[in-house]
Amino acid sequence: MKSIFNITILAVVLISFASCKKDSRPNYEYMPNMYKSVAYEAYQEVEFLPGDMEARLPAEGSIPRGYTPFDIANTTEGYNEAKEAFNSPLDSTQVDYEKGGPLYAIYCAICHGNKGNGQGKLVQREKILGVPGYDDVGRAITEGSVYHTIYYGKNAMGSYANQLSEEERWQVVAYVMKLKAELEK
Repeated sequence: MKSIFNITILAVVLISFASCKKDSRPNYEYMPNMYKSVAYEAYQEVEFLPGDMEARLPAEGSIPRGYTPFDIANTTEGYNEAKEAFNSPLDSTQVDYEKGGPLYAIYCAICHGNKGNGQGKLVQREKILGVPGYDDVGRAITEGSVYHTIYYGKNAMGSYANQLSEEERWQVVAYVMKLKAELEK
């Protein structure tokens, strides 16, 4: 008898919970700050952050983490300076053609071709013209000139400084120099 009574009470409780649920109105919020956070106006003074809240300039001479400044100017003189005096900081053990090759295929091969002969897809379809091969005697590219061109761009080629990290740029430079050596054979 007691078990029937307990089952009946349990059934009444469950039915009352089920009948209280309405899909047309939202449920109770147990922690409303999780749903509706307090909004703060940008750069305003708030009680837990005393003082002047305005956009601040970084300290003079500071450099962001992971960034190495490139001190050669984006001029013809800077290009010639990089061509003559700038060399790769990677030694032979750090050069990774398995990393530089795919990056070259993504960013460079569309114009310069997979072999560096200046016959990429865009050149073959005549979308852009005048992309010389890496073995062009008149260009005589070096590691420094290739890095400068990747960093700043040159003529119709834009800069890839935002797409490639410094280490990735040097890997692409190493791969370009490899392609140049293969074309000159």
